[in-house]
Amino acid sequence: MTFWDEIHRYITPIVIALGGWAAGIIFERIILAKLQRLMAKIRKGNDVTIINALRGKTIYLFVLAGLYGASLGLPLKPAYLNLTYKFLQIAAIFVVTAIATSITIGLIRNYTKQESAFLPSVSIFTNLARAIVLGIGCLISLQALGISITPILTALGVGGLAVALALQDTLSNFFSGLQLIAARQFKPGDYVRLDSGEEGVVTDIAWRTTTIRLLANNLIIIPNAKLAGAVITNFQQPLPELSFPVEVFISYQNDLEKVEAVTMEVARDVVREFPGWVRGVDPVFRFNAFLETGIRIMVSFRIREFTDQFPLRHEFIKRLHQRYREEGIEFSNLVRGLVR
Repeated sequence: MTFWDEIHRYITPIVIALGGWAAGIIFERIILAKLQRLMAKIRKGNDVTIINALRGKTIYLFVLAGLYGASLGLPLKPAYLNLTYKFLQIAAIFVVTAIATSITIGLIRNYTKQESAFLPSVSIFTNLARAIVLGIGCLISLQALGISITPILTALGVGGLAVALALQDTLSNFFSGLQLIAARQFKPGDYVRLDSGEEGVVTDIAWRTTTIRLLANNLIIIPNAKLAGAVITNFQQPLPELSFPVEVFISYQNDLEKVEAVTMEVARDVVREFPGWVRGVDPVFRFNAFLETGIRIMVSFRIREFTDQFPLRHEFIKRLHQRYREEGIEFSNLVRGLVR
């Protein structure tokens, strides 16, 4: 066999391998790209998720297919050819597992984002789905290599008790997290207050911990088992709307009718300009108690969610103080003493 005959033997496998790579690029950049734009236009969420999971990964399947076709034309010994087939098969299983993982996680996220979804959008489900799909992919890979998975499954079953004892704290947190989700006492986005005094927005429930973001933008990481036994106030349930009071202490020397009229006028002016106020619900004014130093007033506002109270309270106190000074309304001795 001449040198050129030897070269021609390798030209066809090389062309086939390059053809698989070129076909993958065409499929990725033209076909999938057009499908993605089409599905986004007609707002097919799950279809877009599947296409997004395929993009960037299907090219490897085309490359592997090209390499497989090229290997058929190579003058390899049976042992090397069989080893090549095994390698390509394992690589294909790995790519398919990665695609299946991305699709599964994407579909779970799409479902949990729906308002009617029974399950909240938390990372514990995505992590669990990822572990299951990757585990199945590993078992299929072992089976493809000719390794029997029956002894492995048997060993996992026998060693399950030992693993459970070794990971007792981890499993306790995991099942506590599932319990918190199943009870639906709170979900990501809810503003909660713990019995220890911390309060903030729940950002995620993971397999071991729950993360709460404070108003100062710090994070509290709490083990799920500890959170399951805590007393929690959820300010988003059963409705995010709530009332909050502002206390005012005035002197006995004031005209109470005038105090009520001025205070309500200021309260109405504030809520009309405030976007977080529940429309149609007027502030409520009440003389609350006689104290040794004066009279306590309670003004209650109805707001859309818990954090709306802070800017509203700030603006109301600022305007009320200015208006009381203009109208000659005196605060109680207790307040004057605190100011000093």
